[in-house]
Amino acid sequence: MTSLDELCVNTIRMLSADGVEKANSGHPGMPMGAATVAYVLWTRFLKHNPGNPD
Repeated sequence: MTSLDELCVNTIRMLSADGVEKANSGHPGMPMGAATVAYVLWTRFLKHNPGNPD
């Protein structure tokens, strides 16, 4: 992983932890642990095009 990839994954982790804390419900372990998987799926496999949602 490049330093940019690591920065993105760490950002996802912190945003996930903030979301769990603000909701005052849940445990941050799962979203923090799955941040790398989510990042890889989104950047390398999922192809989202807002102009063509089909």
